[in-house]
Amino acid sequence: MFTAYLLLGSNLGNREDYLFQARNLIGDRLGEIKQQSGIYETAAWGVENQQAFLNQVLAIETPLAPEELLREINFLEAELGRVRRVRWGARVIDIDILFYGNVVLQTQRLTIPHPELQNRRFTLVPLTEIAPDFIHPVLGLSSQQLLAQCPDTLEVKKFK
Repeated sequence: MFTAYLLLGSNLGNREDYLFQARNLIGDRLGEIKQQSGIYETAAWGVENQQAFLNQVLAIETPLAPEELLREINFLEAELGRVRRVRWGARVIDIDILFYGNVVLQTQRLTIPHPELQNRRFTLVPLTEIAPDFIHPVLGLSSQQLLAQCPDTLEVKKFK
């Protein structure tokens, strides 16, 4: 079993319900959810002229290898209605693998750790809530340190 940190995001439809559905499917199919952050609302990053996102980070224990985990995540996203049209565009659900234990992996389809997490407050704020001392296996800094150094200035606020 491996601990994977996943980022969930939604900015279309009933955003909170999409996160709820994703958590249920992840727990049923990908592994046991060990921790979950609160839900945060954030202005869209990348393509900014769209509705705000709700984001949440989960820590799961999974028996799946990284590539298998990605494949299953893609199935879950499709099942929940995700259609990939525009990079960083609006979506009902987005699930990213942030970390997979201390694995460092670069393939055509998957890079672990997530290559942009240190530049995104909407990722680091919920990650730091549940894993402040987790050390990035490439950068050698904790989640807390990455957040303190993050160049992103977008507001990230607790939802509800």
